[in-house]
Amino acid sequence: MTIVEQMADFAALSVDESLADSARAQLKIRILDALGCAIGALDKDPMLRVRQFVTDFTQYGRCSLIGGGRSSPDRAALMNAGLIRYLDFNDSYLAQNETCHPSDNLGAVLAAAELANADGGTLLTALAVAYQVQCRLSDAAPVRSRGFDHTTHLAYSTAAGVARALSFDSAHTANAIAISGAALNALRVTRTGTLSNWKGLAAPFATSASMQAALLAQRGITGPAEVFEGHKGFMESIAGPFDIDWGNEKLDRVEATIIKRYNAEIHSQTAIEAALSLQQTHGFHADRIAHVDVDVFDVAHQIIGGGEAGDKTLIFSKEDADHSLPYLIAVAFLDHAVMPAQFTPERISRADVQALLCRIAVHSIAYYSERFPAEMPSRVRVTLTDGQVLTRALSDYPGFRSRPQTWDDAVAKFTVLASPRADPRVLDDIAGVVLDLENRRVSDLMRPLRDLGQPAEARARDAA
Repeated sequence: MTIVEQMADFAALSVDESLADSARAQLKIRILDALGCAIGALDKDPMLRVRQFVTDFTQYGRCSLIGGGRSSPDRAALMNAGLIRYLDFNDSYLAQNETCHPSDNLGAVLAAAELANADGGTLLTALAVAYQVQCRLSDAAPVRSRGFDHTTHLAYSTAAGVARALSFDSAHTANAIAISGAALNALRVTRTGTLSNWKGLAAPFATSASMQAALLAQRGITGPAEVFEGHKGFMESIAGPFDIDWGNEKLDRVEATIIKRYNAEIHSQTAIEAALSLQQTHGFHADRIAHVDVDVFDVAHQIIGGGEAGDKTLIFSKEDADHSLPYLIAVAFLDHAVMPAQFTPERISRADVQALLCRIAVHSIAYYSERFPAEMPSRVRVTLTDGQVLTRALSDYPGFRSRPQTWDDAVAKFTVLASPRADPRVLDDIAGVVLDLENRRVSDLMRPLRDLGQPAEARARDAA
């Protein structure tokens, strides 16, 4: 068997009963977390533009759009995954040489499950398949150092998850994965230099294309069976050789993923926690800060601290800001929070944060790098204008594997993000369906998500 055939067997033969109760519980937490991120992004300008694109070409379809309307499966995947991803507040997985956001798969898997009129148990299993494939590829076949983006792995994980949601057999699943993998190889330039809207849309675009690949495979289109090991395939051209025994994989990788406490790039979470804790303990105001040194592990320095991804003191946009550790620490000291409000154009351009971020230096510490990814160590050292030096070091934060988020924590974050844009009763309905998902149908979840903020006549039209 080729590698893609082995992966396809893993996806197609995974059954609901193979999903442990602990993994099922963690999947529900991540679904609710992702949906909170999606609802919180409904009014953001890039997502309004994506919605315009989707509805201009397909105003009606079989799959629901979060926030109103229906569309084709691939465009619903683009819209809903874009909403989940835009705030950069969804979950993450840390491997030694790769970081990914496994809930990026959810938009497409939701669309596929709704298309198939699937039950919630099927959705959970399909999503677990997608999580497993993406996380294991991050472990064994990292691509960042070779100039490719982590969304490259979504070509395989989303196609596998969508195929499982649509109940494909192994042959059709293999073709879906092969088509998607051969076509979707994203460049890391998306996350280097001055950042663009594509930082938040690269993953949704990949999952939308993966949905198209799966639907083509469903109709008999074949893909390269040696997409991994073949001449000029994924191993030779991108990742190098690796080995994953798909016959012995479980559906447990979701339990190793982590959830963000702050609306910021994942590697910043402990440093922000340390900064806010230090300020709360000592009660100093930001105008007393002369200089800040932030010590982090190498990956954090490379991506958000001024390393290989470029200068992180030139901050002009939301995309620049949430991937700049100097900005994140500065705005945390000034506002005592790092949430969506800290990324409006008006907040980013203000003189106070622009001045303070230039007094923040980020350093890579070898010992911290050795401890990553089992830990996420950071140290914040603040020098005040009177010469006093204050220091706080932490190895994790609430939401990390050592302090995992509970269902109540997930509901609290979901409510904070979604309540400005939805009636509390609707949010309670959404959370209740997610909690009881294995006993519900996917349509029970998509209905309130589609109805968010919609007038009665629009809801009636969508229902028809």
